[in-house]
Amino acid sequence: MAHIILGASGRVGSAVVDRLLELGAPVKGVVRNEEKAKALKLRGADTAIADAHNLPALKAALRGGETLFTLTPETGREKNVLGDTNDILTNYRAALVADGIKKVVGLSSMGAQHREGTGNLIMSYMLEHAFDDIGVSRVFIRPAYYFSNWLNYLEPAEKNGVLPTFFPVDLKIPMICPSDVGHFAAEVLADGDRDGTIYELYGPGMYSSADVAKAFSEVLGKEVKAEQIPRKDWEKTLDSIGFSPDGVRNFVEMTEAVISGKSRPDGKGTVRAHGDTTLEAYLEKAVKKA
Repeated sequence: MAHIILGASGRVGSAVVDRLLELGAPVKGVVRNEEKAKALKLRGADTAIADAHNLPALKAALRGGETLFTLTPETGREKNVLGDTNDILTNYRAALVADGIKKVVGLSSMGAQHREGTGNLIMSYMLEHAFDDIGVSRVFIRPAYYFSNWLNYLEPAEKNGVLPTFFPVDLKIPMICPSDVGHFAAEVLADGDRDGTIYELYGPGMYSSADVAKAFSEVLGKEVKAEQIPRKDWEKTLDSIGFSPDGVRNFVEMTEAVISGKSRPDGKGTVRAHGDTTLEAYLEKAVKKA
């Protein structure tokens, strides 16, 4: 019986696959096209091609699985972000019940304890409650803010020495390497039943945008300075990179929740865990690869 990994070509999902293969566990990675499936096969995983909105394909992809790693994908371009999430979770429920999955490990986020007022983080709240009444073991992992989010600003950092940020430049928040998240999730999948456990997963420290700019400076060998995007320009900035109106609204609400502290870790009834990779080590490797 295989571990089924949704989003197996993503930063976290691919790390889940790699770690499970290292452990010698049977793995089936679910991706959205043949090119990504071929890449997974070369690494030694079984594969299936399915879109989360295609229930028959999703049911076929989950066939033969015992555990499921799941997440709530979003692009910022959805017409209705939370409505789209609800449709995906409805399909997840139907597919895993049909195919006898016994354990779900969900990739949630810090701040998932709130059912409203946190924008995109509400997707994680929905994920954590999507399987409440269907008799499967449920474990959820709430990671800190991903180091990889900062790679979106590599170009202006390289060209102009500027790191744009929506956050106040000195605001420190928990951050983590996405590969550390994937490796941790793999261990949870492979280990015994931890039904009902919610992990809040930290990196080795708290970082600000100014800290990220300093790390970029060291990696790029040039001065990089963090500059906060003025609040009045948030919507215009997000619209310019293709976000839908609802994508903009949810991203802004999430960002405001981070700045206000509403999205901080819950710490009540959760288990604290840590990844080891530092921001500096992550950026050095990621920038070289880029």
